[in-house]
Formats: sequence, structure tokens, C-alpha cells
Amino acid sequence: MQTIQYVAFTIGVIGAVVVGWGVLIAAVELVHLEFMRFKGENICRKREYLRHHLGSYILLGLEFLIAADIIRTVVEPTLQELAVLGSIVAIRTVLSFFLNREMQGSHECKGS
Repeated sequence: MQTIQYVAFTIGVIGAVVVGWGVLIAAVELVHLEFMRFKGENICRKREYLRHHLGSYILLGLEFLIAADIIRTVVEPTLQELAVLGSIVAIRTVLSFFLNREMQGSHECKGS
């Protein structure tokens, strides 16, 4: 049982690292884009691409975190833990749904 807890913890850490890595990459790219904007370039499309790129990292990280919660609850499934897991999965699923929908929607650029 202890091994399963370590596995769940490791998967949760991987999820957090994926989100953190995506944020770091997006922050560096955003700074680069803003310098381009200051030079007079229209960065709207590139910024939209960046938003989608960051969104994909967030979605992937959320999937890892959901998997970790499921594994953690499998070890000792009390009614309270199942209710908490259900709530967490529901919230993360709604977040994933709307992030995915946002990423698939087409956004028109109206300037930089």
C-alpha cells in the first residue's frame, strides 16, 4: 500500500512539474513577444498560439493530477475520500473541458 502512495505522489509531482514547465516556457516566450511588440510587430496571432500552447500544458498537468487522485483513493476508499475525489475530478474535468473548448475555438485578432 505504501508503494501505491509513492506512485500517486510521484504522478502528482509530475503533473505539477508539467504545469510549472509550461508556465515557465510561456513566460519566457511572452517576454520575447512583448519585446517584438515594442518594436512595432503585430504579435496577436503569436500570442494566441502561446495561449493555446500554455493551455495544452495545463490540460496535460491536470490529467496527471487527476490520475494521482484516483490512485490515491484506490488505496483506502472511504466514503468521504470518494466524495472528495468525485468533487476534485468534477472540478478538474470542468476546467479541462473549458480550457479545451477555449483552445479549439477560433479567436480573431484585432490588433496587438
